[in-house]
Amino acid sequence: MKYDLYVVTDETLSCGRSHAEIARLAVAGGADMVQLRDKVRSCSDLVRIGREIRAITRAAGAGFIVNDRLDVALSCCADGVHLGQGDMSCGVARQIAPPGFVIGVSVGSVAVARDAERDGADYVAVSPVFSTGSKYDAGPGHGLSLIREIRASVSIPVIAIGGIGLENAGEVIDAGADGIAVISAVIASPDITRAARQMADIIAERKAIGNNRRTPVP
Repeated sequence: MKYDLYVVTDETLSCGRSHAEIARLAVAGGADMVQLRDKVRSCSDLVRIGREIRAITRAAGAGFIVNDRLDVALSCCADGVHLGQGDMSCGVARQIAPPGFVIGVSVGSVAVARDAERDGADYVAVSPVFSTGSKYDAGPGHGLSLIREIRASVSIPVIAIGGIGLENAGEVIDAGADGIAVISAVIASPDITRAARQMADIIAERKAIGNNRRTPVP
């Protein structure tokens, strides 16, 4: 599973565009993963929307994650679920989920990241890296140092989210993030596809530079 550019949907920030339209435009711009995030819709609505997004991401070769709701994720054949600290625990979700099902966990400390890995998480999301208005409950930013500390403490992918845009995406990758999750930086743009492509290009460029630095000189 590739997590380089991980786009989170939110209809309140998308200038009237639906979750499915956000997904379609984001994968056209190179998003590797789409997360359906909606705190207010009913279960039946989320399943219906999730199935639309599943068809879009499958056709594009992208991954599909549902925020919070394991029941919805399983019902719409998503690749996985993303769990916050107030949601079902990763350990319980792992017992319920089928083999190969992806479970991501939001973390805000090294200890919590280690616990998530021990409980079977496939990736952790450091949230928020910088202060953000896209998630009202996110709290203050943890900064780049926590990315470095968590990257050195776990063996699973580390995703960064919160206050990340074109101006600071490169330094987030340089700090050790395996991927960047974005909300407003992409979906609030008048041109979601272009915004996604710009972000994907920055991530790819900075990863290439990092790989070159690690390659021994003959």
